[in-house]
Amino acid sequence: MRAAGDDVVAALRAGGVVAAFRHALAPGTFDPPGFRLGDCATQRNLSDEGRTQARRLGEWFRTRQLEPTAVRSSPWCRCIDTAQLAFGRHAVWDALASPTGADAATRERRLAQLREALAAVPAGRFEVWVTHQFVLSDLTGNSTSSAEGLLLKAATDGGRPQVLARLNLT
Repeated sequence: MRAAGDDVVAALRAGGVVAAFRHALAPGTFDPPGFRLGDCATQRNLSDEGRTQARRLGEWFRTRQLEPTAVRSSPWCRCIDTAQLAFGRHAVWDALASPTGADAATRERRLAQLREALAAVPAGRFEVWVTHQFVLSDLTGNSTSSAEGLLLKAATDGGRPQVLARLNLT
């Protein structure tokens, strides 16, 4: 894996890839007891620094005139806010949801959905996914920091995606 550079821009332009990011900085660990999806007041949210990270992330793409075909987000507010601040749009996708508390069958079903969606991204197009560290770790075996991403290409055998680069863009 390499840091983001001209090769990353070329890979995004060539398409058939996903830039999958961990949400920007939301201090703390896990959500408070009793949190509810759809109610941001009950969740761990982006800090001022996290909002700045998200904006910088989007700026990196804009200055290179890179427009994702789709911007997909976990239903958690910190992911939605990261996507919205960076790209001005998002589509919530449950496959990107935090696996915390999910049973093994649900986790595997979601991972299969992610692998299938990655394989379906055509040449000449790329997507951006905003999710959680646990999802990226389960999918790729790599840990990520806040607002850090991985440039992913589908595995030819349908298994774990190939990580083309680590994306430290903020």
